[in-house]
Amino acid sequence: MRGFSVIPTQEMPIPVTSLDWLSAAIRQSSTLHKLEPGEALFHQGDKASAVFEVEQGRLRLIRHTLSSRDVVLHTARSGELFAEAALFADRYHCDAVAAVASRVRAYPKRKLLAAFRKDPALGEHFMASLANQVQALRTQLEQRNIRSARERVLHYLMLAVVEDGFTVPLDGTLMDLAAELGLTHEVFYRTLAALEKDGIITKSRSAITLRKRRLV
Repeated sequence: MRGFSVIPTQEMPIPVTSLDWLSAAIRQSSTLHKLEPGEALFHQGDKASAVFEVEQGRLRLIRHTLSSRDVVLHTARSGELFAEAALFADRYHCDAVAAVASRVRAYPKRKLLAAFRKDPALGEHFMASLANQVQALRTQLEQRNIRSARERVLHYLMLAVVEDGFTVPLDGTLMDLAAELGLTHEVFYRTLAALEKDGIITKSRSAITLRKRRLV
């Protein structure tokens, strides 16, 4: 791995996150990495040595195709694990690049595998985390199979609303979201503009709001 600074774990407080099922021993074996926007945590083909947690920021997982096209496979956000396949792979299958300034915790895969073998309950928590990711990936595949850009965007917005049923927070840039949806940013911007013109959404810097009267 390269392109980041490492902060010894003992010098940094370990925050309580949605991954608080991880044991203290596993957390003490971890290292914390600080990434600037555009810095790579690892590259496709690097030796797979750890699984990661985003403590702050966002990382894009990018696959390079034979046609030299970059495909954004996933955007990992605060509180998420990523690169779990490293547990059973020799090499990373994509790049992990910081979309914004980020803090990422690395858990050595040897330590994780040993802990899972010793404590089945930890393994169950990990499997639950993987199951949630599978559901999210299936939703992403469903979205990308929708050919109409307008319908694809609406499908995403309807699933991404928070508890009020109207608001979709924007924790990244519109360009990031376009890549996540598999749309060019030009098409995505035009689609949002059309939806706003039709009175279906309103948009601000921090959120997109659905207008219920247009969706019933």
